[in-house]
Amino acid sequence: MVGLLTKDNWFPPVNQANEDGLLAAGGDLSPKRLLLAYQSGIFPWYEEGQPILWWSPNPRMVLFPDKLKVSKSLQKTIRKKKFTVTFNKDFYSVIEQCAKAKRNGQTGTWITPEMQQAYRQLFEMEHVLSVEVWQEEKLVGGLYGVNLPDVGVYCGESMFSLVSDASKTGLYFLVEKLKKENYKLIDCQVYTPHLASLGAEKIPRITFVEYLKNKK
Repeated sequence: MVGLLTKDNWFPPVNQANEDGLLAAGGDLSPKRLLLAYQSGIFPWYEEGQPILWWSPNPRMVLFPDKLKVSKSLQKTIRKKKFTVTFNKDFYSVIEQCAKAKRNGQTGTWITPEMQQAYRQLFEMEHVLSVEVWQEEKLVGGLYGVNLPDVGVYCGESMFSLVSDASKTGLYFLVEKLKKENYKLIDCQVYTPHLASLGAEKIPRITFVEYLKNKK
């Protein structure tokens, strides 16, 4: 049974999620609740017109930084320095572009105006890390996620690409940054063939939650 959240800042234990990973509905998108969610292995995902839905799937899709698969074509792109990559330089534009991006099998976007505002608040509180990919001073790709530096976990949320290899280049430089800072993993949430092609893999939810409990 899906938990119904009140104004109080709490979540049911993640092992109470249903088969699809749906754990709870309702509540709000306050920075305090969002941080508690990510620290507990939970994330919001819903479409406009739905209540706020909170998920904790089992298994969990993650990318261990050392296991990123870099194709020969991407290696060539990086060597040629086709793009310039920055961090936290233009988060607002990144999330706007992610909201506009067309997704296979999706008619709308889960990055609603309400969701954008919530992550802007988190960004202002320095809990979000964005990656911007530029070509000739134009933003052509990027990604963003909730950053949990104390435990060495980066919770990837969304990415976009306007030219070939732009978002993959952003991910490559993000991974290089996280490796230098001794991060354990990037949370990718749920399986997609694209994520698997990049080296992401499924781990049990209980294992993922353990990573969140231990400081790096």
